[in-house]
Amino acid sequence: MGDILKLQVQAPPEKGRANEAVCALLAKTLGCPPRDVSVVAGVTGRDKTVAIEGYSEADLRRALPSNSP
Repeated sequence: MGDILKLQVQAPPEKGRANEAVCALLAKTLGCPPRDVSVVAGVTGRDKTVAIEGYSEADLRRALPSNSP
């Protein structure tokens, strides 16, 4: 989706569970510790901005799977 990564988690959006699941999923996919991934904007919304310690945008583009043809 262009510069936007779309993902889905099963955790309910209550008490931060969905945010934790998003961070855990990204950490697992990238092979980094969960503590290196944090939601920095959109904590209570569907659209979130995350920060991943130690990764540049170019690193993330290479590391994350792409669904584009």
